[in-house]
Amino acid sequence: MRDRTAGLSAAAQHARDFLDTLDERRVAARVDAAGVREALGGPLPEHGTDPQTVIDALATGAEPGLVATAGPRHFGFVVGGALPAALAADWLVSAWDQNAAFHALSPAAAAIEEITSAWVLDILGLPARASVGFVTGGQGANTTCLAAARHAVLARAGWDVEGDGLIGAPRIRLFCGEQAHATIDTALRQLGLGGNTAVRIAADDQGRMRPEALRDELAGSTGPAIVCAQAGNVATGAFDAFEPIADACAEHGAWLHVDGAFGLWAAATPALRPLTAGVDRADSWAIDAHKWLNVPYDGAMAIVADREAHVGAMSLQGPYLVADAGQRDSTNYVPESSRRARVVPIYAALRSLGRAGVAEMVERNCSQARRMADLLAAIPGARIVNDVVLNQVLVALPGGDDVNRAAVAEVQRDGTCWLGGTTWNDAYVLRVSVSNWATTDEDIDRSAEAIVRAAHAAAGKP
Repeated sequence: MRDRTAGLSAAAQHARDFLDTLDERRVAARVDAAGVREALGGPLPEHGTDPQTVIDALATGAEPGLVATAGPRHFGFVVGGALPAALAADWLVSAWDQNAAFHALSPAAAAIEEITSAWVLDILGLPARASVGFVTGGQGANTTCLAAARHAVLARAGWDVEGDGLIGAPRIRLFCGEQAHATIDTALRQLGLGGNTAVRIAADDQGRMRPEALRDELAGSTGPAIVCAQAGNVATGAFDAFEPIADACAEHGAWLHVDGAFGLWAAATPALRPLTAGVDRADSWAIDAHKWLNVPYDGAMAIVADREAHVGAMSLQGPYLVADAGQRDSTNYVPESSRRARVVPIYAALRSLGRAGVAEMVERNCSQARRMADLLAAIPGARIVNDVVLNQVLVALPGGDDVNRAAVAEVQRDGTCWLGGTTWNDAYVLRVSVSNWATTDEDIDRSAEAIVRAAHAAAGKP
């Protein structure tokens, strides 16, 4: 009998060893890519190696180059960790090896996508009629949603962009806040709309688009229009004012897309839901599950209110592709054909947490961000630059950009926690993002102490 499980026991043991040390391991990697290449590289062997030996060598060689992003004290990016149920479900995904593109290839994947879609729309308060595509991440979600937007606004203008392309098409007017995430620009490039073509709408000191400025810009010209708003600025956590933005879009016939990669999860909690007031009036929404729902990479959702526009932009056809009548062929909602059943960990995360658990996790991380802000504000001369409305904290240390850069480097060298920096209002500041289910208040306190030490070291103080 063919042995399909050789190496699985070794992989499970190495995974347990990693997870057992995750909470206390140094957050930064111990070696760079060169160190990992030295351990794992060299010429491809002429003859094969048994699976257990391969797994042992892989785990041993990669381990020094692993960053504890899944651990409780990684605050450098909004990445989250992996909930136990989601991680276990992800193992099943690999073992089942289902192609989730077509119902014929996996009725299970199609059904789980339908179930999870309904749960997500319900918990976020989005229209139940909306369609959901399960994509790789926030980039894939923004690109898919904006492809649906491109389809819809050009169809209204009498142009078939999928059939006739963009050459000769009516020009699409594009609008986004001046603090829009970089994935919006990339999506516009990938869709042939141009990364530099969007009109940048003035924003306030928290990065919120000014609705009155948007209204003025929309009124200044005519033609197909797409507006990109934001739920959760990647630096400050701030939310655009969706009600007046939706009013302006409705008045001028513009498609409203919301980049809610992590911030849209605020809609899942009664305490934070007011931040998202009016977001349900948008036409499409991008949301990432590996950020705040804490599923393994990769897992995100492109949600579109107009199902026909979604399918019109993404559908796949071929003479050998015969749809099962009345069944979901998931390839019609995403840019990919062959793909893994990435919805399964999302289903497992939602079921393991329940509605109350999702709300508790999001609210706890936000409370921990405020706790971190209070502790870092106690550094003499330090300023918390943003209003801590969500899970993001920006800290400016006294001494200017050089001191702030030195402090970030010292935190990363120390390894107790990991954070990065960003430029905000022309100044370099420390940036803390709290989005991991495993982070405790003790982790916050311990990390704050390390950041304070780094600040003192950067300033040349004992």
